[in-house]
Amino acid sequence: MPAVEKTAKRTVLTVIAAALLPALCAVPASAATATGPKPSATESANTAKSPESSDTSKTSEHSKSSGKTPGPSKPARSQIGGARLGRTGTQVQLGPGAPVLPKGLSGESWIVADAESGDVLASHDAHRRLAPASTLKMLLADTLLPKFPATETHKVLPSDLAGMGEGSSLVGIKENLTYTVHDLWLGVFLRSGNDAVHVLSAMNDGVPKTVRDMQAHADDLQALDTHVVSPDGYDEPGQVSSAYDLTLFARSGLQKKDFRTYCSTATAQFPGMKKKGKKRETFGIQNTNRLLTGADGVTQYKGIAGVKNGNTTHAGATYTAVAERDGHVLLVTVMKPSSTESQAVYKEAARLLDWGFASEGKVTPVGELVAPASSAAGSGGKAKSGGATQDGKGGAGATGKDKASAPASASQKGGSSGVGTALAISAGALLLLAAAVFLVNRRWPLPGLVRRSPRR
Repeated sequence: MPAVEKTAKRTVLTVIAAALLPALCAVPASAATATGPKPSATESANTAKSPESSDTSKTSEHSKSSGKTPGPSKPARSQIGGARLGRTGTQVQLGPGAPVLPKGLSGESWIVADAESGDVLASHDAHRRLAPASTLKMLLADTLLPKFPATETHKVLPSDLAGMGEGSSLVGIKENLTYTVHDLWLGVFLRSGNDAVHVLSAMNDGVPKTVRDMQAHADDLQALDTHVVSPDGYDEPGQVSSAYDLTLFARSGLQKKDFRTYCSTATAQFPGMKKKGKKRETFGIQNTNRLLTGADGVTQYKGIAGVKNGNTTHAGATYTAVAERDGHVLLVTVMKPSSTESQAVYKEAARLLDWGFASEGKVTPVGELVAPASSAAGSGGKAKSGGATQDGKGGAGATGKDKASAPASASQKGGSSGVGTALAISAGALLLLAAAVFLVNRRWPLPGLVRRSPRR
C-alpha cells in the first residue's frame, strides 16, 4: 500500500477512534476458573466449536505425560483479534503477486504475524485450545523476569525441586548449591529445565502463586484461550493454550531486554559442582531451539532471534519463532504437526517464515494480535506487563534507552549468542494524543529496531 494511502487510512482510523474509544476500552479480560479455561468476552453461542485434541504417542523432549488428557472437550472458539481467527481451517487473503501458502503444513494450529504491527497474515485454527508443552515457559518468563534482578542469588533447598513431573527435562540444578537468577533463566530458555522453573517458582513464594501470577498476566494479555495449571508446561488436566496466545506471550516477552537475550542465546556455561578449595565447575549447555542452533538435521534459519520450543506426549511438538529480514520482523507459532517429516515443527515454521517474508505488502491481514488490556491504562503510555511497567523497573524491562540490545556475548556470564540477528523492540517515549489512543493501543508494541549481532 502506498505511503500516502497508509497515512490517509490511519488519519481516518484516528478520527473514528476518538468516538469509539470509550466503548473499545471497556472490554475486561475474563477471569480464570478452577475447572478449565475461561470463555472470552467476545465468545458467543454461535461461534464454531473446537474438536478435542487428539492424543499422540510422540516421545517427550521436555517432559513425559502424566497419562491424563489435558483440557476440556469442545470449548467455544474465541474471536479475540478478529472474527476470522475464531473460524476453523486456514485463513488467508492473498493479494496480487502474493505467494500461495506452503504445501504440507500439518500443524493442528498455526499463525504467522507481523511482530510490530500485530497484523496476522495467515492462520489455521488460531484459537484452537491445545496442550502447550514448554512453550508455556514464555509466559512464565514474561511474568517473573521483572521480579528478580539477574544478579540475585538463591541457595536451592530440597523443597524447591519437589513436585516435578516424571521424566521432566532438567538443566542439572543441585540442592544446597547457589545459583544466580541469570543462571536459572539460562536453564529455562536453553535446556527447558523444569528444575530451574521450580526454583524460580520457589523464589516467587511457590508454584501455586506462580500459577496464579501467570494466569493473571495471561488474562491481561487477553490470552483468553490459556488456562495455566503448571508453570513448566508439563501435561496436566485442563492446561491449554493456543497458537494465538503463545504468539501474544512471545510478543510481550520480546519487549524485555533480558527475555530477548535469553531466548536468542544458543550456548552457555552453566554452574556445576563446587569442591572445597577449588573454583566451581561449569558445563556447557545448548539451546534446544533447532532453528537457532542448526542442530539435529535442521538448518539454522537466517535472521532467527528466538523464541521457545516444547514437546510432550499429549502436546506433541510446539514452537514459537521470531525472525527478522530487512527490518521486517515476523512471529510464527506451530502446534502439534502430524507430519512424519523429521523435526517437522521447525521445518514447517521455517516455511511459514519464508512465506511471511515473501508476502510482505501482498496480503490483507485476517486479524491482529491485540494489545494488553492494561496498555490503555498504563501511565505515560507504557504498557504494563507482569505487574511492572515496561520501563525496566525490576531489572527486566525495555526502556527508551534500551533500543537495540543484542544477545549476551560470550563474556557475559558464560553466554554465547550464535545467532545472526537479535530482536529489539524499542519502548521509547511516545506522546499520546487523545484522538490517537486507539490507534496507539492497536499497534502495541511500539515500532522497534533490530540489530545484527556478531556470530559466535
